Amino acid sequence: MSAFTSHMPLALAEAKAAAARGEVPVGAVVIDPAGRVVASAGNRTRELSDPTAHAEILAIRAACAAAGSERLPGHDLWVTLEPCPMCAAAISAARINRLYFGAEDARMGGVLHGARVFQHPQCHHRPEVYPGLQAEAARALLLGFFTARR
Repeated sequence: MSAFTSHMPLALAEAKAAAARGEVPVGAVVIDPAGRVVASAGNRTRELSDPTAHAEILAIRAACAAAGSERLPGHDLWVTLEPCPMCAAAISAARINRLYFGAEDARMGGVLHGARVFQHPQCHHRPEVYPGLQAEAARALLLGFFTARR
């Protein structure tokens, strides 16, 4: 068994880049079964005028394109914020193996809060979920971003 490697620093870098573009600072990284980064993205909803352009969706789309498949079995997703219901549904549809995330989102989250997508009987694929990785760093990015805009 190989040693555990956190990919949250790359997700946080994507979140910082999103903030620099004026986007809500959320970043995501997809890792293949061999432990290689196959896609990374930050939010681009404003830039693309696309409400679905969340970091998770963009990273999953890029990873699927690289794999030539609509499914990513064995792949892991690292994201700085608890995925919303839309992103949680995409994670399930893509068959992501493990979801690692930083800060919880009590207002818009769809994993531990709100819709709790993976707990629904209609959810046919449930990834392993590991919350709270570098949560304080992710939360600080978000708080700083929104404080600067108020």
